[in-house]
Amino acid sequence: MSIWLQENSWEELDKLRKIGKNVIIIPVGSTEQHGYHLPLGTDTMVAMTLAEDAAQQTKTVVAPPLWFGWSPHHMVLPGTITFRPEILIEVLYDLIDSLQVHGFQKFVIINGHRIVNIAWMQVAAEKAQRQLGVKVVLFDPAFMSKDIMGDLQFEAVGHSDEIETSHMLYRHPDLVDMSKAVDNPVLKNSLYSCDPSFIGDTLCYVPSTVKDMKNSIDAAGGTTGKPSKASAEKGEKYHKHLVNHLIQVIIQLQQN
Repeated sequence: MSIWLQENSWEELDKLRKIGKNVIIIPVGSTEQHGYHLPLGTDTMVAMTLAEDAAQQTKTVVAPPLWFGWSPHHMVLPGTITFRPEILIEVLYDLIDSLQVHGFQKFVIINGHRIVNIAWMQVAAEKAQRQLGVKVVLFDPAFMSKDIMGDLQFEAVGHSDEIETSHMLYRHPDLVDMSKAVDNPVLKNSLYSCDPSFIGDTLCYVPSTVKDMKNSIDAAGGTTGKPSKASAEKGEKYHKHLVNHLIQVIIQLQQN
């Protein structure tokens, strides 16, 4: 039997559900430009790897990933696919609704698309808990990695940056072309920073615009941050830190 829902028969899936105490993981990401050096599916791929490693250690089922998020500001480059937030809310809600009919009652949603996905995911989670009577946990790597980011001395959070590139170098090195990585430093102390690891006062959220993205394209092909500082070793430590947290979350859900 596989941890992936889609690779099992319905009979096998029902056995796995019971073994995993009715907990299921849903990886959510995006399909959008990630500079010259990373693939369009980066956000979803990293969410899938976290889900896969945690599921194997907790005997938990992983639902098929949601490959699409809210990415209007990235539409200036080919390959980006964006869904409206109201559609994404309903898609995630319907996914949870379908799975709860079959006995899953506790949902861990992994956000691979950072802060941009959070708003609509929160609405979907609230709606599902109130209307379906299920438990929904949103697991966001950006907020669950503050300690390790400091230890590894990662630069401020950007896009296709040192963090994302390190993670991909660890789990999908064949899809990373470091010869094409271009640095485009993030302003660390800007009031507009949404870096959750930053200690200090900031605005809660400032949406990126098409103009912002065009500036990023002109400077570095859509990258913000310093991917040149990335390494598989950093990616491994970052990944394992997140997986350990994810395992703890799943175990708590299984025990309650």
